[in-house]
Amino acid sequence: MDLRPQRRLAARVLKVGQTRIWIDPNRVDDVAMAIRRDDIRRLVREGAIRRVQAKGISRGRAKLLHQKQKRGLRRGFGSREGSRTATLSRKERWMIRIRAIRRHLKKLRARRVIKPRDYRRLYRLSKGGMFDSIRRVDHYIKEHKMKRR
Repeated sequence: MDLRPQRRLAARVLKVGQTRIWIDPNRVDDVAMAIRRDDIRRLVREGAIRRVQAKGISRGRAKLLHQKQKRGLRRGFGSREGSRTATLSRKERWMIRIRAIRRHLKKLRARRVIKPRDYRRLYRLSKGGMFDSIRRVDHYIKEHKMKRR
């Protein structure tokens, strides 16, 4: 039995798409007789025609992922997309590096491992971008015999 016209009318009446209309299989004959909107409304009241709940997209997995990422997990190199500067800008990368190097230099000067004059020189070199890590600074100090002890 073709119930397409009734389905279309019901969709209009209930303000949903035709795929979201449920017709009671036991009352197919009653539905087939309905040709006016009033008939459809009556069948809706009686429960022969119903609106089906729309399917949503579950956010459960997304929430779990987000929780893990907040804890610092799933942030490895395999999970990253985009360029190197997509997650951390060039400026931020530089700020983190230069601050670490300057802290290290201050520590060395305070412990009297390097002379104040050498500290000043290394400070200027690091500002110029000579060192890309604390390890390189230490290597430079060793190579140029700047250590006091």
